[in-house]
Amino acid sequence: MIAEFRLPDLGEGLTEAEVIQWLVAPGDAVALNQTLAEVETAKAVVELPSPYEGVVSTLHAEAGETVAVGSPLIAFDVEGAEEAPAANSPAEEKAQPNLVGYGAAPSASGRPARRARRAGGSTPATDTAVLEAAPHDASPTVSVETVVERPRSTPPVRAHAKRLGIDLVLVAASVGDRVIRRDDIDEYAARAGIGSVETAPPRDVPAPELATLPHEAVRETRIPIRGVRKHTAAAMVESAFTAPHVTVFHTVDVTATMDLLASLKEDRALSAHRIGPLAVVAKAVCLALGRTPGLNARWDESAGEIVRYHYVDLGIAAATERGLIVPNIRDAEVLTLPGLADALRSLAETARAGKTSPAELSGGTFSISNIGVFGIDAGTPILPPGQSGILAVGAVRRQPWEYRGEIALRQVMTLSLSFDHRLVDGAEGATFLKDVADVLEEPGRAMLLR
Repeated sequence: MIAEFRLPDLGEGLTEAEVIQWLVAPGDAVALNQTLAEVETAKAVVELPSPYEGVVSTLHAEAGETVAVGSPLIAFDVEGAEEAPAANSPAEEKAQPNLVGYGAAPSASGRPARRARRAGGSTPATDTAVLEAAPHDASPTVSVETVVERPRSTPPVRAHAKRLGIDLVLVAASVGDRVIRRDDIDEYAARAGIGSVETAPPRDVPAPELATLPHEAVRETRIPIRGVRKHTAAAMVESAFTAPHVTVFHTVDVTATMDLLASLKEDRALSAHRIGPLAVVAKAVCLALGRTPGLNARWDESAGEIVRYHYVDLGIAAATERGLIVPNIRDAEVLTLPGLADALRSLAETARAGKTSPAELSGGTFSISNIGVFGIDAGTPILPPGQSGILAVGAVRRQPWEYRGEIALRQVMTLSLSFDHRLVDGAEGATFLKDVADVLEEPGRAMLLR
């Protein structure tokens, strides 16, 4: 019997998703909870597990297509499906939840497994056609038969290849059956004479024909506004024109903090935690929010209320190849300094791999943007919607500074705090910023902030 799987609600009221790549094809046998495809929402790349055990009969969307929530995505030929519970029965309702990751009860024992990757003579005809269409000087030195069925890579790498108009099948033919990296894409682009994203071909011009285009033909690039970029743009416009932003700046001597971090780095018991300046800033923020609760709150227009949180879900702005995302560290106020350092490292690694889930991007009560990693001293951060405060952390610089009545070479950092003036007045914003600065200037002051 044919059973259809419709695109589920992936959380936060998202209405659509783009199919990044299929991991199965018509005729493939799949196990329960085996990953079917990777789709990109406005917030994250999500792996879709199979709710059925059976054989794939139809793919209702191609890679690159956008599918609305509730629309048919894939169909299966399922044995014994005619014996499923009647519609609207309690058993069916339990087997068809809204969240991804749940499905029908297993119809066979054994652990689910990914479909074996085919090689050798089993290369699909479509992959062969792609290889034959490649530019002559970019053709792989290995035979078509050695290409794996579906090249393996991470979402950011696939996005990079897509922007350059490069099919990963061509790259896989050169690197073999392994995970494709960004530098593999760049090396292939150099061999094929394909330019960077900024010098990509005009629309409707196939990438293999780029080498034949005259230089003057490449005058502009049009990039579709979708996914994270689209969501971020809408959120920033909403925030900028809804909340009255105020930004205050303060430059602080962080020499004592940097000395503390240097001593912690030499402590073998803490060496695995890799505690850095951002972890100390995060700890200082959590402590300061306890004294200025207006910065850990939101303005509920519909209810006519100010909602103050008694916990801190700390958002950390992360720049990725897919755009700016702000994943959260849940209950950050209860974490120790090593715990915050571990959470920050895990968050960054997940974001770089493009694996941040929609759940990790939802909520958030206060945010930090580490612009110092780009060598920037200060800026005016825009509030994430629903939050009343965001702190931008500048670069640590060695410069002459007044210290104990003399001029000395010290390490300084500029903090930039933006807040919603509907919830926070200038005095409260200044108090918060000074509390954070005091901890960074004298880490021992953390003992005084409760």
